[in-house]
Amino acid sequence: MHTVLILGAGFGGLELAASLSESVPDEVRVTLVDQADGFVFGFSKIDVLFRGRSVDEVRIPYADLDRPGVEFRRETVTSIEPRTRRVVTDRSEYQPDTLVVALGAEYDPGATPGFVEDGHEYYSVAGAGRLRDRLRSFTGGTILIGVLSVPFKCPPAPYEGALMLHDELVRRGLRDATDLRVISPMPSPIPVSESTSAALVQALTDRGIGYTPGSRVRALDPATHTALNRTGDLRYDLFIGIPRHTVPRVVAESGLTEGGADGWIHVDPATLATPYPGVYAVGDCADAPVPRAGVFAENAARTVAANIVAALHGGPPPDRYRGQGSCYIEFGDGLVGKVDADFLSGPAPVAPLYGPSAELAREKEQFAIDRRKRWFGP
Repeated sequence: MHTVLILGAGFGGLELAASLSESVPDEVRVTLVDQADGFVFGFSKIDVLFRGRSVDEVRIPYADLDRPGVEFRRETVTSIEPRTRRVVTDRSEYQPDTLVVALGAEYDPGATPGFVEDGHEYYSVAGAGRLRDRLRSFTGGTILIGVLSVPFKCPPAPYEGALMLHDELVRRGLRDATDLRVISPMPSPIPVSESTSAALVQALTDRGIGYTPGSRVRALDPATHTALNRTGDLRYDLFIGIPRHTVPRVVAESGLTEGGADGWIHVDPATLATPYPGVYAVGDCADAPVPRAGVFAENAARTVAANIVAALHGGPPPDRYRGQGSCYIEFGDGLVGKVDADFLSGPAPVAPLYGPSAELAREKEQFAIDRRKRWFGP
């Protein structure tokens, strides 16, 4: 049996395990390792924040995973030696035939001075819960939503948060008493898609939400509740930030990021292979030239699965990684848009926008249902 060790059970890890289970269940033994006890879709944090869902309601326990040839183990990775593919966890040691690192990105709120003391985020499940509780006591004032560093997961998420927050404030009768603004270092919400950027900017404008592109908050002053940046300091009553993203410490210490763009794992963009034989990286921790979003990790996992199967059977190399994925975007009022992105197939990325519509909101719900069935089993 060919052994495959997958570190990280997010979009990339779950899809890779499912793909191998589906195609070569009798030839490959897959071990899937994650330190968490369950999976949460990134967009479910919006449900926790604004739709009254509890963490338990949006969490899918890994104990439910039932795929042939796949074993899940809840363990914390403590060291990775890519040259020998040796991995040590808090409970075991591994040396698989193929190692796939899919540990995602972690958040570094301390990278922005003052953010830990006076800011909130909703990119983690715990952060979404804390922000939900803070919003319950909010009675009006200025709310700033700031992108603190690039790259970050799910580029539409700061604008989704602003649009959903607008709806929440309207529902509570607080919108007229609130100045709501978004500030980002990026030149537009989704630079690769003019249509999506235009639609998001128009949605912000229609709701009276301020938007300042090309500007980054470099620090918060908790004493005066002031966001500091080079174009002028801004007072706030509530600051919501998208914290700096970084690779997990165990990845940084492994040497896998050597030669990678901006401190991420260096991979061949066609195959997701690292410079080390038998070692791949997929998802947010890799420097593939695509946005950090689950659907691109899912697409990358299929490419890695095809490469593993081709190597097992001695077949020709599969098609190169295309960097494709469909991202759903909440526009508020129960409407959802969809961006069908293709980053690597042609001479330039294409990412047309469809919607927003109520039909796409239903499609998004079905997307989650389908993934749960595929990844965890019927």
